[in-house]
Amino acid sequence: MKKMTIYEPAMCCSTGLCGVGVDPELLRVSTVLNTLKKNGAEVQRFNLSNSPQEFVNNKAVNEFINKKGVDELPVTVLDGEIVLTGRYPTNEEFVKLLNIPMSFLGEQPKTVKVTPKRSGGCGCSGGNCC
Repeated sequence: MKKMTIYEPAMCCSTGLCGVGVDPELLRVSTVLNTLKKNGAEVQRFNLSNSPQEFVNNKAVNEFINKKGVDELPVTVLDGEIVLTGRYPTNEEFVKLLNIPMSFLGEQPKTVKVTPKRSGGCGCSGGNCC
C-alpha cells in the first residue's frame, strides 16, 4: 500500500481543530485521515508547530519550503514524492492517490439510476405495461 504524508502550516494543535472557529476543511481532513487509518491506510500528518524536525528531515519538503515558503503549505507527499501543494486532497484524490476503494472513506460509489423509456409498442393498452 502507498504511504501518504501531509505537511501542514503551523497550527495551534496537531489537527487545527481547537479554538472557537473550527475550519470545516481541517475537520474533513482529520475525519478522512482517521477513517483511512482505521482501514489500514498508511497516512501521517505533521504541522510546522508541533513537528518542525519532520519538515527538515524530508528533503523534498525542505527544498519546497526554501523555494516557495510556508505560505504554500499544505504539501501532500506520496511515497516520497510531492503530489499536491497549497491545498488538501479532495476525498476523490485521497482514493485515487492511495489506490483504495471509496468505501475506505465510508462512502458508497455514486450510482446513476437509469429508467428505460416505454415505447408503448409492447402490446399493453395505452403504453402502460403491467
